[in-house]
Amino acid sequence: MFSELPAFAAWRFVDGVDGFEVLYTAPGRLRGHTSAVEDGLPYAVRYDITLDEHWRTRGARVRNDTLDGPREVVLASDGAGTWTVDGAPAPHLDGLVDVDVEASACTNTLPVHRLPLPTGEMTTASAVYVRALDLAVVRLDQTYRRLDDHRFAYTSEGDFSCVITYDDGGVVVDYLGVARRFA
Repeated sequence: MFSELPAFAAWRFVDGVDGFEVLYTAPGRLRGHTSAVEDGLPYAVRYDITLDEHWRTRGARVRNDTLDGPREVVLASDGAGTWTVDGAPAPHLDGLVDVDVEASACTNTLPVHRLPLPTGEMTTASAVYVRALDLAVVRLDQTYRRLDDHRFAYTSEGDFSCVITYDDGGVVVDYLGVARRFA
């Protein structure tokens, strides 16, 4: 469905967040960095996500640096919905296969690669959500509805909704109200 991923991508955050993100891709791996100020609070986040051949998250290492100092969280998955967080079982994440890093536009790439939806169809694609400031790991309920070859209507809990536009490689180009790709 999608062509090859670009070697890298970069986004500027828009609206409520001032900052940027840079992503580097390799087969089965997405690694990137974000730096931002949101609601007057600065943070930097680094992520390294490993994927299996079906675009299911198998592991993620997320580090942040904030006014409180640096932190790290390590996630591991069997690819079928069983997770550990820093080596401890995480049953509150059972059934989830994607990771979504709060400070990243890139992680919205995972479900569209994993779930080849026909135009007009919608699916639930809840994810393991890693918050930027405190690295809390929680469940995030979300849906994707394919509008055409490049656009999906996205919703997440808390009544957030927008349209996300992807390039031919299935990488986010415009995450309406969140981030816009410039490279």
